[in-house]
Amino acid sequence: MQVLKVVPRGYCYGVVDALVLAKRIARDPGTPRPIHVLGQIVHNRHAVEELNRHGIVTLDGPDRLALLDTVTEGTVIFTAHGISPRVKERARARGLHVVDATCPDVERTHDLIRSLAAGGARILYIGKRGHPEPEGAMGEAPGRVHLVETRADVDALGPLPGRLAVLTQTTLSQWDTRDLIAYIQERYPEIEVYNEICRATQERQEAAVAAAREVDCVVVVGDTRSNNSNRLVEVVRKVAGRPSYLVDSVAELDPAWFRGLSRVAVTAGSSTPTEVTRAVIERLESL
Repeated sequence: MQVLKVVPRGYCYGVVDALVLAKRIARDPGTPRPIHVLGQIVHNRHAVEELNRHGIVTLDGPDRLALLDTVTEGTVIFTAHGISPRVKERARARGLHVVDATCPDVERTHDLIRSLAAGGARILYIGKRGHPEPEGAMGEAPGRVHLVETRADVDALGPLPGRLAVLTQTTLSQWDTRDLIAYIQERYPEIEVYNEICRATQERQEAAVAAAREVDCVVVVGDTRSNNSNRLVEVVRKVAGRPSYLVDSVAELDPAWFRGLSRVAVTAGSSTPTEVTRAVIERLESL
């Protein structure tokens, strides 16, 4: 089968920085032990397993503060998704060695929330419930940030007096987000708009959609918990109108998907290791 390798795909700079930082900390004999990560450092099990082999323990769960309460000594690493100030303060108060692997793009959103809140703004934050990035971002201004994911969430807010701003999670579908922002602007015409979807997310989505129009289907290599990987599948289906499948590894490829097809594209989420994507490409080329 002919395989179109989508470019760009795979690791973004924020993921690379986080993984390099964690491995450097693990190799440093002066780093206080044990070393824990609050949540998956990036949403990919292969990347997490690699850190485990370096002696880094991943604590997984939806509540970062609750995870922190299980750490009594050593080093704690905050993930690339960002963390709320309350968790940072608690970690330092407990005397833990703190390492912050927050993606610079996410950190910029945190800075913006602090600035807007200090200026008296009430903030609508477009993001995915249950994802750690909104949890950390909203923690910058408790009580002033409203999480919205759908039009129904916007409708439920009702009138909001005073200065308003809308911000976004960095890994959303740019098309869906654009539509929701337009709806928000209809409800609140004076709202300030800050689209924080990162360049890496936008470029990978645009490349996937363009490639999809030249092939029969698209395979996205990524973890089911990876928001940006799931959004790649979604934009291929909704924007390009092509079948798309998410696989965690070569073992999840189903030959039935490709019967009667001659050309497939492969892309990968920004937290997917290159060697995992390479194995998927090689298997498809052998069909």
